[in-house]
Order: sequence, then structure tokens, then C-alpha cells
Amino acid sequence: MTNTNTMDTEATVTQTIRIIEAGGEYVRITTQGIREAEHLAVIKKELYRRGYRNPLIADIHFNPKVAETAARIVEKVRINPGNYVDKKTSVPKSYSDSEYSTELERIHSRLLPLIKICKEFGTVIRIGSNHGSLSDRIVNHYGNTPLGMVESAMEFLRIFEAENFNQIVLSMKASNVRVVIDSTRLLVERLKSENLYYPLHLGVTEAGEGEDGRIKSAVGIGSLLMDGIGDTIRVSLTEAPEAEIPVALNILQACRLRMSKPEYISCPSCGRTQFDLQTTTAKIRKHTSHLIGLKIGIMGCIVNGPGEMADADYGYVGEGPGRITLYKQNKIKKRNIPEEKAVEELINLIKENGDWK
Repeated sequence: MTNTNTMDTEATVTQTIRIIEAGGEYVRITTQGIREAEHLAVIKKELYRRGYRNPLIADIHFNPKVAETAARIVEKVRINPGNYVDKKTSVPKSYSDSEYSTELERIHSRLLPLIKICKEFGTVIRIGSNHGSLSDRIVNHYGNTPLGMVESAMEFLRIFEAENFNQIVLSMKASNVRVVIDSTRLLVERLKSENLYYPLHLGVTEAGEGEDGRIKSAVGIGSLLMDGIGDTIRVSLTEAPEAEIPVALNILQACRLRMSKPEYISCPSCGRTQFDLQTTTAKIRKHTSHLIGLKIGIMGCIVNGPGEMADADYGYVGEGPGRITLYKQNKIKKRNIPEEKAVEELINLIKENGDWK
């Protein structure tokens, strides 16, 4: 997601291109008001002129008219059911069942123009529930809870279903990793129970920066991906937006869902290690970093070698002091190689088997 002034065409276009070239497959642009929504057409035209046609998403809060304007221009609009129609108040209000029903009718009526535009222009809508901005009505009935987040999204989804509009993506976002995981799992169960199947967008919002932001994102997004949940992801860091993309790709690779670089399976070393593991791993990485998807095991001794690197395509294992054995999967291919020649021999082995690019 961009963090530029949306009215600054050059800054927004330049940052969008950096995100795309880092590997981002689509870009979300802050869209605060009508002027910004209309300016999306200028941004899109300039991106097209420079040869970039990645889908754009408008990030909308508070103002339905902004969403209706943006939906005519970009491929997707993100709306927040907590503030699209409802407003936060400083004084908590209780809702009777009849008042609650009246509010749902009001929301339905207010969504109709957006639905009509999205049908006409083929625009997707992301219903993005956010733990930090649930409406007073939802909090009054369900609490500021994962259940409240799910119910907030489901209210909007049922309206779209009633209007025969199904170009929908759903997301449950929070800065609390447990809330992200619990609410998304709960949403999946609710969708299944109603025989509804929609793509899910994953992310830990406001994850922070540096190592903290990366760990929170990996735990929150990775846990759900390993459940088989999730269709798109966004890592949210307090850093330049393009810095988020490598983290997202690393999470996908760790979950073995998308390989965007080689994978190095290397042991932490111990007293049995037969060579300088850190130096050797760095040397192998330097020569093979372009071999996307290839898995290389680098093991310090014969104890960890064949077993722990069973998932690797190639193995580099310390056999004895200054001596290396090379494997293709779990089969020995070359043994008793002098350490000073072993990396070169590993490269030759990869080439001999047609895996060198």
C-alpha cells in the first residue's frame, strides 16, 4: 500500500512502480476523498503510459461517495464495514432488535449504488473488517471480539449476496496476532456453515517495523496459510512499502506455497561440524542465489547430513576434517572431496543434472 500523497502523481506512480518491481502483484492506494478518488484515473493512466498494468485498489474509509467514484476507475475497492455507513460516537448506545434491524436496512440501501457501479464496471469489493474500527452497533451486540469482526463482515456479505453480487474478497485485520488468527478461522467456519466460498486476504495490520513486524506477520499470516486459508497477503510494516514484498515472499516460501529463491537447509552447527558452516553457506549462497526453487542442504557432519536434508535437491555434507560428500537428494554422488574444491564440485553436480540456469 502506498504512503504518498495521492494527489502527488509522480510520487505515487514512482512508489507504485517500486512496489511492483519488488514483486508486488497489485497495489493499494490511499483514497481519502473525492479529489483523491478522481485522481486515481490520472495515476492509472500514467502507470499505463510507463508500461505497468498491475491492478490497483482504492483504500476507502468513511465516505460511500468516494468508493462509488473509485469503483469506476480501479479494479478493486476496499471498504471497512465498521465505518462505511456507521459512525463511531463518544457515548456508547444500546440497540434494540428493532433498531438493529432498521440499521441493517439503512446499510443495505446505502450499499446499492456501489453494488450497481461495481456490476457495471466489473469492480471487486474487499470487505475489510478491522479490529480497531468496529461500529458501536456491532460492539454493543458482540463485543470488540473476533466474533464481532466476523459478524461485521457477514452483514455486508449477506447484502451483496441478496443483490446477486459475488465479486468479493474478505479480510480480518488486527494488530493482535491472536485476533487475526481467531477471527479468520471463525470466518472460515461461518462461511462453510452457510455454504459460502470467497477468497480471503490475510495480514497483521500495524505490525510495526524491523524484526518485530516481520515475526508478527510471519506468525499471523503463516499460521493461516498452513491451515490452507488465504488467497492474497499483505505484510504491513512501518517501513518503505517495497520492503514489505520480500517478507511476504519469504513467508510464502517458508510455507512452501511459492518459491521465489533457492532454499538453503543448513544446520546450526555443533561440536561435530567438520567445516566452517557460516563461511561455506555464504559461499554456496553467493554462487547459487539465482537458482529459484532449488533446495540445497548444507550439513556440518554425517550425523545430520542424509537424514535432516532429505527434503533437499542437493546436499553438501562434512564427511571428515577437510573432506566433503555431495548428494543428489539422498544418494551419494561424490565423496571424499577436498573442502577447497567442494563448492566448485557442487556446482558441477548441479550442472550435470540439468538444474543450473
